[in-house]
Amino acid sequence: MVEETVEFRSVRGFHDILPEEIAYWQRLESFSRRILEAHGFKELRLPVLEMASLFKRGIGEETDIVSKEMYLFSDPKGRELCLRPEATSQIVRAYIQNRMDLKEPISKLYLIGPMFRHERPQKGRYRQFHQIDVELIGDRGPISDAEILILLWRILQGLGMGDLVLTINSLGCEVCRPHFKSHLKEFLRDKREGLCPDCQRRSEKNPLRVFDCKEAQCKASLEGAPRIDESWCGDCTDHLRAILDLLSEAGIPYILDSRLMRGLDYYTRTAFEVKTKALGAQDAVAGGGRYDRLISTLGGPDRPSIGFAIGMERAIELLKLNEALRPEGPKVFIASLGFRARLFAFKLMMELRARELKTEMAYGESSLKSQMRQATRYRAEYVLIIGDEELEAGTVTLKEMNSGEQTQVKISDLIRRLIGPKTP
Repeated sequence: MVEETVEFRSVRGFHDILPEEIAYWQRLESFSRRILEAHGFKELRLPVLEMASLFKRGIGEETDIVSKEMYLFSDPKGRELCLRPEATSQIVRAYIQNRMDLKEPISKLYLIGPMFRHERPQKGRYRQFHQIDVELIGDRGPISDAEILILLWRILQGLGMGDLVLTINSLGCEVCRPHFKSHLKEFLRDKREGLCPDCQRRSEKNPLRVFDCKEAQCKASLEGAPRIDESWCGDCTDHLRAILDLLSEAGIPYILDSRLMRGLDYYTRTAFEVKTKALGAQDAVAGGGRYDRLISTLGGPDRPSIGFAIGMERAIELLKLNEALRPEGPKVFIASLGFRARLFAFKLMMELRARELKTEMAYGESSLKSQMRQATRYRAEYVLIIGDEELEAGTVTLKEMNSGEQTQVKISDLIRRLIGPKTP
Protein backbone atom coordinates (compact mmCIF):
# COMPACT_ATOMS: atom_id res chain seq x y z
CA MET A 1 0.00 0.00 0.00
CA VAL A 2 1.42 3.36 -1.04
CA GLU A 3 1.13 6.01 1.64
CA GLU A 4 -0.43 9.19 0.34
CA THR A 5 1.84 12.21 0.45
CA VAL A 6 0.23 15.27 2.06
CA GLU A 7 1.49 18.69 1.07
CA PHE A 8 1.35 21.06 4.00
CA ARG A 9 1.04 24.75 3.20
CA SER A 10 0.37 27.85 5.26
CA VAL A 11 -3.27 28.80 5.79
CA ARG A 12 -4.55 31.27 3.20
CA GLY A 13 -3.99 34.81 4.37
CA PHE A 14 -1.24 33.78 6.81
CA HIS A 15 2.24 34.27 5.42
CA ASP A 16 5.76 33.25 6.34
CA ILE A 17 8.27 35.99 7.07
CA LEU A 18 11.58 34.63 5.80
CA PRO A 19 15.13 35.57 6.86
CA GLU A 20 15.72 37.74 3.78
CA GLU A 21 12.78 39.97 4.86
CA ILE A 22 13.61 40.15 8.56
CA ALA A 23 16.03 43.05 8.09
CA TYR A 24 13.09 45.26 7.09
CA TRP A 25 11.02 44.16 10.11
CA GLN A 26 13.94 44.78 12.46
CA ARG A 27 14.57 48.21 10.93
CA LEU A 28 10.91 49.23 11.32
CA GLU A 29 10.62 47.89 14.87
CA SER A 30 13.94 49.18 16.20
CA PHE A 31 13.54 52.68 14.74
CA SER A 32 9.92 52.95 15.93
CA ARG A 33 10.86 51.81 19.42
CA ARG A 34 13.65 54.37 19.60
CA ILE A 35 11.36 57.24 18.61
CA LEU A 36 8.50 56.06 20.84
CA GLU A 37 10.75 55.70 23.89
CA ALA A 38 12.21 59.17 23.23
CA HIS A 39 8.64 60.52 23.40
CA GLY A 40 7.99 58.79 26.73
CA PHE A 41 5.93 55.83 25.49
CA LYS A 42 6.28 52.46 27.21
CA GLU A 43 5.87 49.06 25.60
CA LEU A 44 3.38 46.45 26.76
CA ARG A 45 2.83 42.92 25.46
CA LEU A 46 -0.64 41.42 25.56
CA PRO A 47 -2.09 38.00 24.64
CA VAL A 48 -3.52 37.50 21.16
CA LEU A 49 -6.54 35.72 22.67
CA GLU A 50 -9.35 37.72 24.29
CA MET A 51 -13.00 37.41 25.21
CA ALA A 52 -15.04 38.18 22.09
CA SER A 53 -17.39 40.40 24.09
CA LEU A 54 -14.56 42.91 24.58
CA PHE A 55 -14.51 43.80 20.89
CA LYS A 56 -18.26 43.49 20.42
CA ARG A 57 -18.69 46.15 23.10
CA GLY A 58 -15.69 48.27 22.18
CA ILE A 59 -15.77 48.25 18.38
CA GLY A 60 -19.50 47.77 17.92
CA GLU A 61 -21.53 44.73 16.90
CA GLU A 62 -22.59 46.30 13.60
CA THR A 63 -19.03 46.84 12.36
CA ASP A 64 -17.69 44.58 9.62
CA ILE A 65 -14.84 43.57 11.93
CA VAL A 66 -17.19 42.12 14.53
CA SER A 67 -19.98 40.88 12.28
CA LYS A 68 -17.84 39.35 9.51
CA GLU A 69 -14.10 39.29 10.22
CA MET A 70 -13.35 38.10 13.76
CA TYR A 71 -11.85 34.66 14.31
CA LEU A 72 -14.36 33.30 16.84
CA PHE A 73 -14.44 29.98 18.70
CA SER A 74 -15.57 28.51 22.01
CA ASP A 75 -13.23 27.06 24.62
CA PRO A 76 -14.01 23.82 26.54
CA LYS A 77 -16.08 25.83 29.05
CA GLY A 78 -18.23 27.30 26.30
CA ARG A 79 -16.81 30.83 26.55
CA GLU A 80 -16.69 32.74 23.27
CA LEU A 81 -13.11 33.75 22.53
CA CYS A 82 -11.44 35.46 19.59
CA LEU A 83 -8.07 36.30 18.14
CA ARG A 84 -7.64 40.03 18.59
CA PRO A 85 -8.71 41.99 15.47
CA GLU A 86 -7.27 45.28 16.71
CA ALA A 87 -5.28 46.55 19.68
CA THR A 88 -7.01 49.64 21.08
CA SER A 89 -9.84 47.84 22.88
CA GLN A 90 -7.34 45.31 24.21
CA ILE A 91 -4.98 47.97 25.56
CA VAL A 92 -7.96 49.65 27.22
CA ARG A 93 -8.90 46.30 28.80
CA ALA A 94 -5.36 45.95 30.20
CA TYR A 95 -5.44 49.59 31.37
CA ILE A 96 -8.69 49.01 33.31
CA GLN A 97 -7.85 45.54 34.65
CA ASN A 98 -4.42 46.61 35.95
CA ARG A 99 -5.68 49.94 37.37
CA MET A 100 -3.10 51.88 35.42
CA ASP A 101 -5.09 55.04 36.09
CA LEU A 102 -3.86 54.87 39.71
CA LYS A 103 -0.20 54.61 38.69
CA GLU A 104 0.15 57.76 36.60
CA PRO A 105 -2.13 60.59 35.41
CA ILE A 106 -1.11 60.13 31.76
CA SER A 107 -0.38 56.68 30.34
CA LYS A 108 1.64 56.55 27.10
CA LEU A 109 1.65 52.98 25.80
CA TYR A 110 2.56 51.07 22.67
CA LEU A 111 2.19 47.50 21.45
CA ILE A 112 3.82 45.73 18.50
CA GLY A 113 2.32 42.48 17.32
CA PRO A 114 -0.07 40.47 15.15
CA MET A 115 -3.79 41.08 14.63
CA PHE A 116 -6.30 38.76 12.94
CA ARG A 117 -9.19 39.48 10.58
CA HIS A 118 -10.92 37.09 8.20
CA GLU A 119 -11.08 39.32 5.14
CA ARG A 120 -10.03 38.92 1.52
CA PRO A 121 -6.22 38.77 1.34
CA GLN A 122 -4.61 41.32 -0.97
CA LYS A 123 -1.28 43.06 -1.44
CA GLY A 124 -0.11 44.43 1.90
CA ARG A 125 -3.13 43.01 3.75
CA TYR A 126 -3.25 39.54 5.27
CA ARG A 127 -5.54 37.70 7.66
CA GLN A 128 -2.71 37.73 10.15
CA PHE A 129 -1.22 41.20 9.93
CA HIS A 130 0.98 43.25 12.22
CA GLN A 131 0.59 46.69 13.74
CA ILE A 132 2.49 49.21 15.81
CA ASP A 133 -0.28 50.51 18.05
CA VAL A 134 0.27 53.69 20.10
CA GLU A 135 -2.09 55.13 22.73
CA LEU A 136 -2.00 58.27 24.90
CA ILE A 137 -4.51 57.97 27.74
CA GLY A 138 -5.61 60.64 30.21
CA ASP A 139 -5.79 64.00 28.40
CA ARG A 140 -8.56 65.46 26.26
CA GLY A 141 -6.81 68.60 25.01
CA PRO A 142 -5.55 69.35 21.49
CA ILE A 143 -1.90 69.14 22.58
CA SER A 144 -2.29 65.36 22.97
CA ASP A 145 -3.72 65.12 19.45
CA ALA A 146 -0.83 67.16 18.07
CA GLU A 147 1.75 65.07 19.95
CA ILE A 148 0.32 61.85 18.54
CA LEU A 149 0.19 63.21 14.99
CA ILE A 150 3.72 64.65 15.13
CA LEU A 151 5.01 61.37 16.58
CA LEU A 152 3.40 59.34 13.78
CA TRP A 153 4.79 61.68 11.13
CA ARG A 154 8.30 61.51 12.60
CA ILE A 155 8.29 57.72 12.59
CA LEU A 156 7.19 57.48 8.96
CA GLN A 157 9.37 60.34 7.74
CA GLY A 158 12.36 59.11 9.71
CA LEU A 159 12.12 55.76 7.94
CA GLY A 160 12.50 57.57 4.63
CA MET A 161 8.94 57.06 3.44
CA GLY A 162 8.05 59.63 0.81
CA ASP A 163 4.83 60.75 -0.89
CA LEU A 164 2.98 60.74 2.43
CA VAL A 165 -0.29 62.60 2.89
CA LEU A 166 -1.81 63.28 6.33
CA THR A 167 -5.59 63.66 6.17
CA ILE A 168 -7.50 64.85 9.22
CA ASN A 169 -11.11 65.48 10.23
CA SER A 170 -13.29 65.86 13.30
CA LEU A 171 -16.16 63.44 13.88
CA GLY A 172 -17.76 65.82 16.36
CA CYS A 173 -18.82 64.96 19.89
CA GLU A 174 -21.92 63.78 21.76
CA VAL A 175 -23.29 67.34 21.50
CA CYS A 176 -23.03 67.91 17.75
CA ARG A 177 -22.65 64.50 16.08
CA PRO A 178 -26.28 63.36 16.67
CA HIS A 179 -27.44 66.39 14.68
CA PHE A 180 -25.21 65.40 11.76
CA LYS A 181 -26.24 61.72 11.92
CA SER A 182 -29.90 62.70 11.82
CA HIS A 183 -29.40 64.79 8.66
CA LEU A 184 -27.30 62.04 7.08
CA LYS A 185 -29.98 59.41 7.78
CA GLU A 186 -32.58 61.54 6.08
CA PHE A 187 -30.31 62.03 3.08
CA LEU A 188 -29.54 58.29 2.78
CA ARG A 189 -33.21 57.26 2.96
CA ASP A 190 -33.69 58.90 -0.43
CA LYS A 191 -30.59 57.11 -1.76
CA ARG A 192 -31.39 53.70 -0.29
CA GLU A 193 -31.99 51.91 -3.61
CA GLY A 194 -28.55 52.93 -4.84
CA LEU A 195 -26.72 51.54 -1.81
CA CYS A 196 -25.20 48.07 -1.45
CA PRO A 197 -27.01 45.70 0.99
CA ASP A 198 -24.47 46.39 3.75
CA CYS A 199 -24.87 50.15 3.44
CA GLN A 200 -28.65 49.85 3.38
CA ARG A 201 -28.34 48.33 6.84
CA ARG A 202 -25.68 50.80 7.94
CA SER A 203 -27.70 53.79 6.79
CA GLU A 204 -30.16 53.26 9.63
CA LYS A 205 -27.97 51.85 12.41
CA ASN A 206 -24.79 53.88 11.93
CA PRO A 207 -24.86 56.01 8.79
CA LEU A 208 -21.30 57.30 9.25
CA ARG A 209 -20.03 53.88 8.15
CA VAL A 210 -21.43 54.41 4.67
CA PHE A 211 -18.46 56.74 4.10
CA ASP A 212 -16.12 53.75 4.62
CA CYS A 213 -17.69 51.66 1.85
CA LYS A 214 -15.49 50.97 -1.18
CA GLU A 215 -18.38 50.15 -3.52
CA ALA A 216 -18.60 52.60 -6.44
CA GLN A 217 -22.40 52.78 -6.20
CA CYS A 218 -22.22 53.85 -2.56
CA LYS A 219 -19.55 56.46 -3.24
CA ALA A 220 -21.73 57.87 -6.01
CA SER A 221 -24.75 57.93 -3.71
CA LEU A 222 -22.87 60.15 -1.24
CA GLU A 223 -22.53 62.98 -3.74
CA GLY A 224 -24.19 66.00 -2.16
CA ALA A 225 -24.40 64.37 1.28
CA PRO A 226 -24.40 66.62 4.38
CA ARG A 227 -20.92 67.65 5.57
CA ILE A 228 -19.97 67.01 9.17
CA ASP A 229 -18.06 70.29 9.40
CA GLU A 230 -21.41 72.07 8.98
CA SER A 231 -22.58 70.51 12.26
CA TRP A 232 -19.55 71.02 14.54
CA CYS A 233 -20.21 72.71 17.84
CA GLY A 234 -17.97 75.55 19.00
CA ASP A 235 -15.84 73.30 21.20
CA CYS A 236 -15.16 70.81 18.39
CA THR A 237 -14.29 73.64 16.00
CA ASP A 238 -11.87 75.19 18.50
CA HIS A 239 -10.31 71.80 19.29
CA LEU A 240 -9.59 71.05 15.64
CA ARG A 241 -8.35 74.57 14.91
CA ALA A 242 -5.83 74.28 17.77
CA ILE A 243 -4.54 70.97 16.41
CA LEU A 244 -4.09 72.39 12.92
CA ASP A 245 -2.21 75.40 14.30
CA LEU A 246 0.17 73.09 16.20
CA LEU A 247 0.74 70.98 13.09
CA SER A 248 1.53 74.09 11.06
CA GLU A 249 4.01 75.26 13.69
CA ALA A 250 5.68 71.84 13.51
CA GLY A 251 5.94 72.10 9.74
CA ILE A 252 3.73 69.07 9.07
CA PRO A 253 1.53 69.33 5.97
CA TYR A 254 -2.06 68.13 6.18
CA ILE A 255 -5.31 67.97 4.27
CA LEU A 256 -8.59 68.72 6.05
CA ASP A 257 -11.18 66.29 4.65
CA SER A 258 -14.74 66.41 5.96
CA ARG A 259 -15.45 63.05 4.25
CA LEU A 260 -12.87 61.16 6.33
CA MET A 261 -14.72 58.91 8.78
CA ARG A 262 -13.70 56.02 11.02
CA GLY A 263 -15.71 52.82 10.96
CA LEU A 264 -15.35 51.95 14.65
CA ASP A 265 -17.90 53.06 17.22
CA TYR A 266 -15.46 54.36 19.78
CA TYR A 267 -14.04 57.33 17.83
CA THR A 268 -14.91 60.92 18.79
CA ARG A 269 -13.63 64.22 17.44
CA THR A 270 -10.20 63.79 15.82
CA ALA A 271 -9.81 61.18 13.08
CA PHE A 272 -6.85 60.91 10.73
CA GLU A 273 -5.08 58.76 8.15
CA VAL A 274 -1.67 58.76 6.54
CA LYS A 275 -1.71 57.62 2.94
CA THR A 276 0.93 57.21 0.27
CA LYS A 277 0.88 57.41 -3.51
CA ALA A 278 3.52 54.69 -3.76
CA LEU A 279 1.38 51.60 -3.03
CA GLY A 280 -1.41 51.94 -5.57
CA ALA A 281 -4.98 51.30 -4.43
CA GLN A 282 -3.94 50.04 -0.98
CA ASP A 283 -2.75 53.49 0.04
CA ALA A 284 -3.40 53.73 3.82
CA VAL A 285 -0.26 53.20 5.93
CA ALA A 286 -1.54 54.39 9.30
CA GLY A 287 -4.63 55.78 10.93
CA GLY A 288 -6.23 56.58 14.23
CA GLY A 289 -8.17 59.07 16.24
CA ARG A 290 -9.59 60.14 19.58
CA TYR A 291 -11.80 57.84 21.68
CA ASP A 292 -12.80 59.75 24.78
CA ARG A 293 -15.63 57.45 25.87
CA LEU A 294 -14.22 53.97 25.22
CA ILE A 295 -12.61 53.42 28.63
CA SER A 296 -15.77 54.33 30.55
CA THR A 297 -17.88 52.27 28.09
CA LEU A 298 -15.79 49.21 28.95
CA GLY A 299 -16.27 49.74 32.68
CA GLY A 300 -13.25 51.85 33.52
CA PRO A 301 -12.77 55.41 34.76
CA ASP A 302 -13.58 58.42 32.62
CA ARG A 303 -10.26 58.82 30.78
CA PRO A 304 -10.07 60.51 27.35
CA SER A 305 -7.61 58.97 24.90
CA ILE A 306 -6.11 59.20 21.43
CA GLY A 307 -3.97 56.81 19.43
CA PHE A 308 -2.88 55.42 16.08
CA ALA A 309 -1.83 52.17 14.42
CA ILE A 310 0.78 51.68 11.69
CA GLY A 311 0.20 48.75 9.34
CA MET A 312 3.59 47.06 9.38
CA GLU A 313 3.23 45.07 6.16
CA ARG A 314 2.44 48.21 4.18
CA ALA A 315 5.17 50.19 5.92
CA ILE A 316 7.65 47.46 4.97
CA GLU A 317 6.51 47.63 1.33
CA LEU A 318 7.46 51.32 1.46
CA LEU A 319 10.80 50.54 3.08
CA LYS A 320 11.58 48.12 0.26
CA LEU A 321 11.03 50.91 -2.26
CA ASN A 322 13.51 53.16 -0.47
CA GLU A 323 16.39 50.92 0.58
CA ALA A 324 17.73 47.44 -0.02
CA LEU A 325 18.28 45.67 3.28
CA ARG A 326 19.67 42.21 3.90
CA PRO A 327 20.34 40.28 7.10
CA GLU A 328 23.72 41.20 8.54
CA GLY A 329 26.43 38.71 7.61
CA PRO A 330 28.91 37.23 10.08
CA LYS A 331 31.95 39.21 11.13
CA VAL A 332 34.11 36.09 10.82
CA PHE A 333 33.89 32.88 8.83
CA ILE A 334 36.27 30.09 9.81
CA ALA A 335 37.48 27.81 7.02
CA SER A 336 39.20 24.69 8.36
CA LEU A 337 41.15 21.92 6.63
CA GLY A 338 41.68 18.69 8.50
CA PHE A 339 40.05 16.97 11.48
CA ARG A 340 42.12 18.66 14.22
CA ALA A 341 41.71 22.03 12.54
CA ARG A 342 37.93 21.59 12.40
CA LEU A 343 37.76 20.81 16.13
CA PHE A 344 39.91 23.85 16.87
CA ALA A 345 37.69 25.97 14.58
CA PHE A 346 34.59 24.91 16.51
CA LYS A 347 36.21 25.79 19.85
CA LEU A 348 37.33 29.17 18.45
CA MET A 349 33.86 29.87 17.03
CA MET A 350 32.30 29.26 20.45
CA GLU A 351 34.79 31.61 22.09
CA LEU A 352 34.18 34.38 19.56
CA ARG A 353 30.41 34.00 19.87
CA ALA A 354 30.73 34.17 23.66
CA ARG A 355 32.29 37.60 23.08
CA GLU A 356 29.25 38.50 20.92
CA LEU A 357 31.17 38.39 17.64
CA LYS A 358 28.98 36.93 14.92
CA THR A 359 30.88 33.88 13.64
CA GLU A 360 30.18 30.97 11.30
CA MET A 361 32.14 27.97 10.02
CA ALA A 362 31.85 25.08 7.61
CA TYR A 363 30.60 22.09 9.57
CA GLY A 364 31.34 19.23 7.19
CA GLU A 365 34.41 18.29 5.19
CA SER A 366 34.75 20.43 2.06
CA SER A 367 37.49 22.01 -0.01
CA LEU A 368 38.93 25.42 0.77
CA LYS A 369 37.44 26.74 -2.48
CA SER A 370 33.98 25.53 -1.44
CA GLN A 371 34.33 27.11 2.01
CA MET A 372 35.42 30.43 0.52
CA ARG A 373 32.32 30.42 -1.67
CA GLN A 374 30.26 29.81 1.44
CA ALA A 375 31.94 32.75 3.20
CA THR A 376 31.11 34.95 0.20
CA ARG A 377 27.45 33.90 0.30
CA TYR A 378 27.38 34.75 4.00
CA ARG A 379 28.98 38.15 3.22
CA ALA A 380 31.58 37.59 5.94
CA GLU A 381 33.92 40.47 6.72
CA TYR A 382 36.88 38.23 7.57
CA VAL A 383 37.82 34.64 6.85
CA LEU A 384 40.13 32.66 9.13
CA ILE A 385 41.88 29.84 7.30
CA ILE A 386 43.07 27.08 9.64
CA GLY A 387 44.79 23.83 8.69
CA ASP A 388 46.56 21.16 10.70
CA GLU A 389 49.92 22.58 9.58
CA GLU A 390 48.97 26.07 10.76
CA LEU A 391 48.00 24.65 14.13
CA GLU A 392 51.43 23.06 14.46
CA ALA A 393 52.99 26.45 13.72
CA GLY A 394 50.61 28.29 16.06
CA THR A 395 49.33 30.64 13.33
CA VAL A 396 46.23 31.18 11.18
CA THR A 397 45.64 33.08 7.94
CA LEU A 398 43.38 36.12 8.29
CA LYS A 399 41.79 37.33 5.04
CA GLU A 400 39.96 40.66 4.77
CA MET A 401 37.23 39.91 2.23
CA ASN A 402 36.71 43.39 0.75
CA SER A 403 40.37 44.08 0.02
CA GLY A 404 41.52 40.48 -0.37
CA GLU A 405 44.53 41.20 1.88
CA GLN A 406 45.88 38.17 3.78
CA THR A 407 48.08 38.19 6.88
CA GLN A 408 49.48 35.56 9.19
CA VAL A 409 48.35 35.98 12.79
CA LYS A 410 49.55 34.15 15.86
CA ILE A 411 46.76 32.16 17.48
CA SER A 412 47.64 33.76 20.81
CA ASP A 413 47.01 37.21 19.26
CA LEU A 414 43.87 36.29 17.33
CA ILE A 415 41.21 37.32 19.87
CA ARG A 416 42.89 40.67 20.50
CA ARG A 417 43.24 41.25 16.76
CA LEU A 418 39.55 40.59 16.06
CA ILE A 419 37.79 42.19 19.02
CA GLY A 420 40.40 43.89 21.18
CA PRO A 421 41.42 43.10 24.76
CA LYS A 422 38.95 41.28 27.00
CA THR A 423 37.05 43.59 29.32
CA PRO A 424 35.88 42.56 32.79
